[in-house]
Amino acid sequence: MKKAALLLLIIGVILPVQSAEKALPIAVVGLTHVHLAWVFESEKRGEIEIVGLVESNSALALRLSKQFGFAMSKVYSDIPTMMKHVTPTAAVAFGSIYEHLEVVENMAPLGVHVMVEKPLAVNSEHAQKMYKLAKKHQIQLLTNYETSWYPSNYKAYDIIKSGELGDIRKVIVRDGHKGPGKLGLHDEFLEWLFDPVQNGGGVVIDFGCYGANLSTWLMEGQKPLSVTAVTQQFQPEFNPKVEDEATIVLTYAQSQTIIQASWNWPMGRKDMEIYGLTGAVYADNSQELRVRLAKDYDGYDETIEKLPKLTTPYNSPFSYLKAVIEGKVTVKPTDLSSLENNMTVVEILDAARESADKGQTVYLRQ
Repeated sequence: MKKAALLLLIIGVILPVQSAEKALPIAVVGLTHVHLAWVFESEKRGEIEIVGLVESNSALALRLSKQFGFAMSKVYSDIPTMMKHVTPTAAVAFGSIYEHLEVVENMAPLGVHVMVEKPLAVNSEHAQKMYKLAKKHQIQLLTNYETSWYPSNYKAYDIIKSGELGDIRKVIVRDGHKGPGKLGLHDEFLEWLFDPVQNGGGVVIDFGCYGANLSTWLMEGQKPLSVTAVTQQFQPEFNPKVEDEATIVLTYAQSQTIIQASWNWPMGRKDMEIYGLTGAVYADNSQELRVRLAKDYDGYDETIEKLPKLTTPYNSPFSYLKAVIEGKVTVKPTDLSSLENNMTVVEILDAARESADKGQTVYLRQ
C-alpha cells in the first residue's frame, strides 16, 4: 500500500514536468528598442528562454540588466561572438530598423528563425535581401506589431469578411501619440528613432506601418494601385531631421484606405474604422468594438462589445513565434506577421516617402 502511494506521488510530481512545454531558446539582438520589456515578460511566462543578448553599448546593457534581471555574462558585443557560445532556435531584433538586415544576414545561414519589430525593413532594397535570405535558408521571418494581438481587429475582420456590412469601401487607421520627445524615452532609442537612415524616416515609418499592415491584411494581400502622402513637421525641437505628421492615402480598385500617423495626437491611439456598403465597424482600441448598421439617411443601429483578450498563441508575439516554429500554426501569406504582407508594407512606405518628397501620387507596380 505504501509502495503504491509512493508510486502515485512520484507520478504526480513527474507527469506535470514531462507534459509542460519546453521554452523556446532565443537570442535578443539589440537592446535599444523601448518595446524590449515584452521579451522579459514572455520569459517569465515560460514561453521563451533567453540564451544570449547582443548589445555593443555596455553601459546600456548593464543598466538594463539591473532593470530586467538578466546576467551580464549572457551579453555579447556582436552576433558572431554570441553564436560561438549559444545555439538559439530564433532571434528577435530590438535594435534600429536599419539593423534588421544584419540580423537576418547573420542568422539565416545558420538556420535561426527571426522576428523583427515593425516594420520589416527601412526600405525595399533591405527587404528584398532579407526575403531572399529567408527563402534560401528556409527560415521564418516574421514582423511584430502590437496591433497583431488586438481582439478588436480580428473581430472587425471577421465581421467585414462575413458580408454583413457589404464590400469594403473605406478604411481609416489612426496611430500614434503626443511624440517620442515628450514621453521621456531613453536616449539610446531616440538616437535612431529620429535618424532618417537608422529608422528609415520619422512617423511615416514608426506609425504609418500599422495602417499599411492592416490594410494589406484586409485586402487579402492585394497591393494598392497608388499611394499619396502628405507629411509635416510640427516638433522640430525634438525631431529636426524627420517628419512627425503624415496622412497616407491608398487607392484600390473599389476602396480607399486613409492612414493617419502622428506624433501630435493629444493622447495615444491605435484605432481603425472599416466602412462597408451598409454599415461600419469601429475597433476603438484593443478590446472595444462598435458596429453600426445604416438606417435611413443618417440613422443607424449600434451594438457595442467589450472583447476578451486573445488566447495563446495569439496573445503574444513570442508565443506566436514559438507556435509557428513548432508547426502548430501555419503562417499564410496574407497574415499580419507574414513576410509577404510585410514586403508590401515596406513597398507602401517607400511610395509614401517618395510621394511626400515629390508632392505627387506614386503608382505601384502590380
